Amino acid sequence: MARNKYPEKTLEQILTVSAKLFTEKGFDKTSIQDIIDALGMSKGAIYHHFKSKEEILDAVMKQRSQSTTEMFDMLIQNTQANNAREKLVSILEAVATDKDTHSIDSVLSSQIKNPQFVVTGIKDCVIKDAPRIAQIMLQGREDGSIVTDYPTECAEIFLLLLNIWINPVLFERNRSDTLRRLQFLQQMMKQLGVDVVSDALIEKATDLYANMGGYSQDGQ
Repeated sequence: MARNKYPEKTLEQILTVSAKLFTEKGFDKTSIQDIIDALGMSKGAIYHHFKSKEEILDAVMKQRSQSTTEMFDMLIQNTQANNAREKLVSILEAVATDKDTHSIDSVLSSQIKNPQFVVTGIKDCVIKDAPRIAQIMLQGREDGSIVTDYPTECAEIFLLLLNIWINPVLFERNRSDTLRRLQFLQQMMKQLGVDVVSDALIEKATDLYANMGGYSQDGQ
């Protein structure tokens, strides 16, 4: 691949190819040289943008997070429903089961022992994503479809459990373990007055992880 003379396009190529290699080979088994060879660029072109493989991963994650945020905002604007609860159910099914959103979960598992990585993921849930969920919950309080007195807190704990605790890749769980945790989340949210974890969401989420090979090797 010839070096692109436009820096922003070169950067995009590096991130795209690196994400693909991290997913296929694993982060630990992918070297900077692997990335250089796949891109067909000079070593200088890579190091002009990044000092290390870890910096590349960080940029890949930020790019994916931004893409997910943009998709979420688009769904909020365009999803039509009878009330806020139904709207949130539809949005969650779309986001939580989107293959692009979860395509590099296997890469994340290699970083689970990195405290900075874990803290960043938790902060993104609480600071970036939860306020969007909470706003829809507030609308649900107004139309009567959601009855919680704690929309902000419900949104935060919901996303922390869904994105981190339930993720089978991060904790090496099998399908049945993951299913039980999704069902627990469903029950818990109902008791909190926020009945937004649908049976369809549970089914789609468990199937998605299966298709991605996200479960541990100890069976279903």
